[in-house]
Amino acid sequence: MSCLPSLITNTAEEGYKVAIKLSRMAVKMTQPDDASREKMRPDYANNADSLIQVSLVVATNFNTVAKANNYWRD
Repeated sequence: MSCLPSLITNTAEEGYKVAIKLSRMAVKMTQPDDASREKMRPDYANNADSLIQVSLVVATNFNTVAKANNYWRD
């Protein structure tokens, strides 16, 4: 089974969760080593610019999910 079977969701809240999952999966696929990700986490977890960038990535992915769901207008 796929880790992301569909972008289609029933609600915007579910869509936002999919956007977060997309963002997290991109990081995991880019840096598959768990130990390396854990080692880097303090660097970005305490950096406002890094956290803002994370928000931008999630927002971009949420826009993609929203479009796929016709902005939940149906």
